[in-house]
Amino acid sequence: MDIYTKKDAGLPAIAGGKPVRETKIYYGHQYIDEADVEAVVDVLRHGDLTCGPKIRELEDKLCRLTGAKYAAVCSNGTAALHISALAAGVSEGDEVITTPITFAASANCALYCGARPVFADIDPETYNIDPQKVEEAVTERTKAVVAVDYTGQSAALDPLREICRQHNLVLIEDGAHVIGTKYRGQANGSIADMTTFSFHPVKTVTGGEGGAVLTNDEALYQKLLLYRAHGITRNADLMTHEPDGPWYYEQVDLGYNYRMTDIQAALIISQLDKLPMFSRRRKEIVARYNEAFAALPSLFVQREIPESDTTRHLYILRIVPERLKIDRKQFFEALAAENVCCNVHYIPTYYFPYYEKLGYRRGLCPNAEKLYEEIISLPLYYAMTDEDVESVITAVTRIASYYAK
Repeated sequence: MDIYTKKDAGLPAIAGGKPVRETKIYYGHQYIDEADVEAVVDVLRHGDLTCGPKIRELEDKLCRLTGAKYAAVCSNGTAALHISALAAGVSEGDEVITTPITFAASANCALYCGARPVFADIDPETYNIDPQKVEEAVTERTKAVVAVDYTGQSAALDPLREICRQHNLVLIEDGAHVIGTKYRGQANGSIADMTTFSFHPVKTVTGGEGGAVLTNDEALYQKLLLYRAHGITRNADLMTHEPDGPWYYEQVDLGYNYRMTDIQAALIISQLDKLPMFSRRRKEIVARYNEAFAALPSLFVQREIPESDTTRHLYILRIVPERLKIDRKQFFEALAAENVCCNVHYIPTYYFPYYEKLGYRRGLCPNAEKLYEEIISLPLYYAMTDEDVESVITAVTRIASYYAK
């Protein structure tokens, strides 16, 4: 059974069994126009399919967008996190601090390097990692902090950078959600030691798949280039032996095949041209949701820090259980019955059986665990019409009012 779409999963639609919408609306969806199609077709007809000029064009465009000096694109956001951890020198015996309210890749990147993820609790109102909890989690084995910009709101980068400076740690900003956001007026991507992006289809900008790492540090950048391409280089400055011809290259480290195709790069370049309108529309929808839900005592609206001018990837609805006769699962099912198909982001990473086998147990991060019990991700994407938005608001309001204590 697909619990995200099944109309009669749990509670029925409230108004005489008739749902708010005749058709389903989903929590996220990409927007592709003719310019995107033509960009991809042009590569297929005339260009290199991989390792071609679109890779550098995209990297240059990301640098202009964010103000970062260097960008290394790769196959997906998980690969971006992995090569960032490698470039940071994370290795066996090290610890990497991150949040449990994230996709598993934010912690898995430490495991890939033989290190141990350490989970720090979140701020209960912004849902981002709490800098004070990060400070408390630092040990002599800590090598890096992976700070997630959850929902697209920037993490508290200033205090996190100061903690990393004091303890000689590398700050990796997991910016899978954050493209289009600014922190203190500066685009996210040029602030942390390294910032990773994801171009998965439900993200604000998509390439079908794809990732990137941005940095201002040339030494880190050179490592990123190696790790994304088998550890192989044609740069004579990095070679051990004298080249014996123009074809010559060397493998100087153990890297991976994390290269992006020019097909993906062309799509992302075209998508980035639409980022201002994507951002503007997402902000409009979030503002309308906030206005509607702030008036309902059984719901809590995520707090935004003043430093973050946020382009949201996700809109998180949080219920206040003591003010409702139903729990989160029932609220979720009631929305599905109204043809508003949602999701939940995220299950705390250390809840997963793989992490349990590593010795992690529930109770590590009480704020994160409480949040998980109370949240639902509502539909949020560029192509939502005003009617779509109002349908979501009507469904949420109807359920919250009907089941209010």
